[in-house]
Amino acid sequence: MKTATRKATGTQADVGHEVSRFTLGVGIALAILVGIWGLACMIGGLANCGVGELAGGLLGAITGG
Repeated sequence: MKTATRKATGTQADVGHEVSRFTLGVGIALAILVGIWGLACMIGGLANCGVGELAGGLLGAITGG
C-alpha cells in the first residue's frame, strides 16, 4: 500500500519591500510625467515667443528680475 504525502510549499513576501518597490515605481512614473509636461511647456514657449524672449524670461524667473 502506498501512502500519499503532501509537501507544503510557498513563498514568503516581504510586504515592506513590496510596498517600497511600488511606491518607488509610482514616484518614478510621476517624475517622468512632470518632465514630459515641462518639455512640452518649453516647446510651446519656443513656438510662441522665440528663443531670445524665452531665455530672457527664464533667466528673469530664476534670478527674480
